Amino acid sequence: MRRLLRVCLLALLTGCSAVEFAYDNADSYLRWQAGRYLELDNAQADEFNARLAAFLAWHRSTALPQYASLAGEASGRLERGASLQDMVWGYDAIRQQTREGLRRVGAETGDFLDRLTPAQIGQIERRFAEDNRKFAREWLEATPTAQRARRLKRLTHALEDWLGELNDAQLERVRQFNETAPLNGGMRDRERRRRQAEFVAMLRARGSARRLADWAAQWDRGRDAAFVRANRELTDGLLAMLADLERTLSPRQRVVAVARLRKYARDFALLAAAR
Repeated sequence: MRRLLRVCLLALLTGCSAVEFAYDNADSYLRWQAGRYLELDNAQADEFNARLAAFLAWHRSTALPQYASLAGEASGRLERGASLQDMVWGYDAIRQQTREGLRRVGAETGDFLDRLTPAQIGQIERRFAEDNRKFAREWLEATPTAQRARRLKRLTHALEDWLGELNDAQLERVRQFNETAPLNGGMRDRERRRRQAEFVAMLRARGSARRLADWAAQWDRGRDAAFVRANRELTDGLLAMLADLERTLSPRQRVVAVARLRKYARDFALLAAAR
């Protein structure tokens, strides 16, 4: 379910030019994603397309203006000088937007999923198993050293995509975070499997219409206590690192990041108005 929200949030990790392209092609992307997990007959496909159109209409009219507002507020905070509290604000705001979107997805699709056949539910289970094998290859089979190297590469790429080239001191701060932040691949794997099992049980019990919206929005409910602690440590460390980097930004790095956020705000507002 969380993949459905990535179509718009994808723009936060890619270039601004991706915003309009991603959104204009969201229906095709989401139909493709659904096709990876389900083979729908003609009537089901027509119904799914109608529900998808309703969700995207809601997203354009309701979610995109909120994204625009958040990006605009974030640009102002960064231009003035963002603190750790500002980093926490941004993190919490993104989580809240994700919860609202997932709740809407669940409300829009619950009764549709309750009418899947046993064979279709079995297909979802098989796809989950394939996803889990891929996750294991990427995050469980590698040594801790290799996992940290992969994470450092992704972090550095994302930060330099936003700021331009990092200086030596900034790179060292990122490296320090990466070396001390917990590796939680095993716990993530167990949590994924727990949620997958809950989802399949919900489908088999024909309970999606009643439960899916709340279940999707509260994706972090019922987690193992050790996983909660590890995630908290990881998140706190990441936000502290970002706050430290913020204090070392060069004038050019700050200008680049602020301009990018402002362009996101404009792009989201324009997309919301084009309905």
